[in-house]
Amino acid sequence: MTKIKICGLMRQEDILAVNAARPDYVGFVFAKGRRRTILHDTAAMLRSRLDDGIKAVGVFLNNEIKEIEKICRDGIIDIVQLHGDEDEAYIRNLKERTDCPLIRAVSVRCREDILRAAELPVDFLLLDTYKQGQIGGTGETFDWQMIPPLPLPYFLAGGINEDNIRTAMQYGAYALDVSSGAETEGKKDPVKIMNLVRKVRGE
Repeated sequence: MTKIKICGLMRQEDILAVNAARPDYVGFVFAKGRRRTILHDTAAMLRSRLDDGIKAVGVFLNNEIKEIEKICRDGIIDIVQLHGDEDEAYIRNLKERTDCPLIRAVSVRCREDILRAAELPVDFLLLDTYKQGQIGGTGETFDWQMIPPLPLPYFLAGGINEDNIRTAMQYGAYALDVSSGAETEGKKDPVKIMNLVRKVRGE
């Protein structure tokens, strides 16, 4: 069954919403300077209120490895998502310093972008929309038909919402990643979160 991740949680209200809806994953953004970025202590507090069975993903953008290592060691996240220019050497170094599985995000311009990323020593890919000057959070889809058969399970992101999530499920993703599509006026919407999870679960 396709899984679902609700990304960009920032408030206690967001945790209450996901605890009610029970997605498979949630995301905390540690990438500096982004609208949904939260600090270590806030993330620790939110994680402490997250129900068992919902895994937390930390989203990073060229962060120092020692910072990621500490967040993993403190039990705030279960999985690391790399969204920047982190190369193979960075990834191998990080894998030596933490046991958390790794997701490599790809801003997809063409099929070859995906195939190159699939050669990296990571556990998952995350396929997102390319937009010049912007990394992630575009709220726009890309042409899902360009996704090739892949040796790695992948998260599908970029512009997924209540209207297109069932179509997105047809493209073989391990999980669907929703952020702005779960929001109203820039804040996580409990009703949208519940509807998204129910649609993925076929309810």
